[in-house]
Amino acid sequence: MTLKRILGALALLLTPALALAHPGHGDNGLITGISHPLGGLDHLLAMLAVGLWAAQQQGAARWALPCTFVGTLLIGGMLGFEGMNLPALESGIAASVLALGLVVALAVRPPLVMAVGATALFALFHGVAHGLELPEMSSPWTYAAGFVAATAVLHAAGYALVRVLPQAAAPLVRLAGAASAATGVWLLAG
Repeated sequence: MTLKRILGALALLLTPALALAHPGHGDNGLITGISHPLGGLDHLLAMLAVGLWAAQQQGAARWALPCTFVGTLLIGGMLGFEGMNLPALESGIAASVLALGLVVALAVRPPLVMAVGATALFALFHGVAHGLELPEMSSPWTYAAGFVAATAVLHAAGYALVRVLPQAAAPLVRLAGAASAATGVWLLAG
């Protein structure tokens, strides 16, 4: 498969996600949970970046980063279900888009404990935001299943993109990280 076809397929897959509004995509908790990470540009970029960054790593970090994000996202979601909010929640999410974009752009390989810690912090912000947006009359568990599944798929898509592309395409992955970081700056300024 050529790079042009891969990028075209990704564009087609992600285009409907950009049309979704952030909260409330119907009254089905599962569908709303799936839609939330896909519908917000901030969540979409951060979750793809985790997969891209994991694929740039070696050893245990390749699975530890996405697993840490998903696990902490779920914990954050449960805290959000209980009404817990984090100070500067939206700024924390925007900062995660910036930071994750930068680590992808620079192909940073920090010690595993630092990478996992940063990933967990970012996931906590995203998880609390997801939890606070639990739609009325929805089961928290079906909603959580939806946003966890969508997040895992986004991580896998980012990871697969790096692993499928030829090594010569590494600058494109770094460029995508830089674009994500720039979007994070824009989100922080807005």
